Amino acid sequence: MTEVPLMPACVRGVINLRGAVVPVMDLQARFGQTPSPVTKRTCIVIVEVLGPEGQQVMGVVVDAVNEVLDIDASDIEPPPAFGTRIRTDFISGMGKVRGKFVILLNVNRVLDLDDLQAMSEALSVASDMA
Repeated sequence: MTEVPLMPACVRGVINLRGAVVPVMDLQARFGQTPSPVTKRTCIVIVEVLGPEGQQVMGVVVDAVNEVLDIDASDIEPPPAFGTRIRTDFISGMGKVRGKFVILLNVNRVLDLDDLQAMSEALSVASDMA
């Protein structure tokens, strides 16, 4: 992975995927936590998101991949209401898998590049004021 200067902390860098430059995002950093440590199990999951110029391929750093599932629509519940102080716009639903719930992320919302740019600019302004 190649680091790119002046990117938000959640953008880890770029990779070469079959000749294409693909940005890679760290979900832990995206959600305000410390960046994911790289271990033997760390993976980059490739996803397609809808960007301003149509579909865009992005990589997402994850701790590990245990299995890939195809969840039937009848096993997906709407996201719960956590109250007004907790954002749920990143959650597209709750999938039922073997009697347990898994959170289904709205990748278009989580990986929204305009949102990341606005966040980066806000952090820059805040640090200039400090």
